[in-house]
Amino acid sequence: GIVSLTSLAVLSYERYCTMTGTTQADTTNYRKTWTGIILSWTYSLVWTVPPLFGWSSYGPEGPGTTCSVNWHSKDANNVSYIICLFIFCLVIPFVIIVYSYGKLLCAVRQVSGINKGMGRTREQRILIMVVVMIICFLLCWLPYATVALIATFGKPGLITPAASIIPSILAKSSTVYNPIIYIFLNKQVSEML
Repeated sequence: GIVSLTSLAVLSYERYCTMTGTTQADTTNYRKTWTGIILSWTYSLVWTVPPLFGWSSYGPEGPGTTCSVNWHSKDANNVSYIICLFIFCLVIPFVIIVYSYGKLLCAVRQVSGINKGMGRTREQRILIMVVVMIICFLLCWLPYATVALIATFGKPGLITPAASIIPSILAKSSTVYNPIIYIFLNKQVSEML
């Protein structure tokens, strides 16, 4: 899950840099791609390894079919880790995504001011793609984060195993949605289909 969130943030920033011209799109050079992949996985490892060394712990999630952070433990060690996970693995990637797509949209608006007809259509397509990607991000991860925070800070037993199944499935299936959104809302890709 954290690799997915981090990858979305890295991709949004890379897309912003490429489309605004701060870096050149080079389909023959995979260095930037590998850097993004390594960055995503390294950042994710930094935040998923601590429970193996005593900062919080892992255990069964929901009805016991998946494994996750022990959301139900109320000790300071566990709560501090969950707060850090929430900030560094949900809030910061979300801020990067909103910032990158927001700046990308502003750049497209500036260009569409110069090219009135064609720029307006492109701006609308990008706006739709940005809004859909952000809404999907929130629909996938906000229920999971909410359930996790309620389980951590709410009364014991408030979140039942059955209540945690759908948010968990939504979060874990989020990696499927963005390629689909990008394929159907990107004119260049949809023209090839």
